[in-house]
Amino acid sequence: MHAAVKQGPPPEPSAGRLEALLDRVSRGDQEAFSTLYTAVAGSVLGLARRVVRDPAQSEEVAQEVLVEVWRCAARFDARQGSAMAWIMTLAHRRAVDRVRSAQASADREFRAGVRDHSPAFDEVTEQVERRLEREQVRRCLQGLTELQHESVTLAYYRGYTYQQTAEVLGVALGTVKTRLRDGLIRLRDCLGVSS
Repeated sequence: MHAAVKQGPPPEPSAGRLEALLDRVSRGDQEAFSTLYTAVAGSVLGLARRVVRDPAQSEEVAQEVLVEVWRCAARFDARQGSAMAWIMTLAHRRAVDRVRSAQASADREFRAGVRDHSPAFDEVTEQVERRLEREQVRRCLQGLTELQHESVTLAYYRGYTYQQTAEVLGVALGTVKTRLRDGLIRLRDCLGVSS
C-alpha cells in the first residue's frame, strides 16, 4: 500500500534560498527562474487578486511581474530587504498601477460619453422661438401707456439709468420709477410670467 500524498502549495523556500535563486536568475539561469517562479507565483497572484479584483487582470499583472523579475533580477539588493519583499513590492506596484490605469480609462470614457451625449441643438427651432418671443414682447410693449413705454425703452433697451431716463423725459426720478414699476408689472402679466 502506498501512503496518501499530501497535496497543497509547495513550501516556500527560505529567504536565503530565494536570494540565491534571484542571483542566479540575474545571470540568465532559466532553471533557477523556473524554481523561483514556482516558489513565488502563488503569492504574487494572490496579492494581485486582492488589489485588482478581476481574475483575468490579476493573472496579467502576475505574469508581468514575473517577467519583470526575470529581466530585472540584477536590481535586487539584499541589503534593502528580502527577496520575497522585493518581489511582492514589484507585484503591489504593478497591481496598483493597473487599478489606476483602469480607473483613468473609465473616467476618460465617462467624460467622453457625457461630452458626446449633448442634446441635439436645432438652430432653426431656436431662431423661431426667439422671433416669437420678440414679437410677443413687442406686442406687450404696445399695450403699455406711452409714458410707460418710453420709460421702459430708455431704461431697459437703451441702457439709461433711472436718473438719465428722468432727465431725458423731463420728469422727477420718483415718477420714472413708478412708470417703470407699473410698466414692468403690465409686461409681466402680458407675457404670462409668474413672479
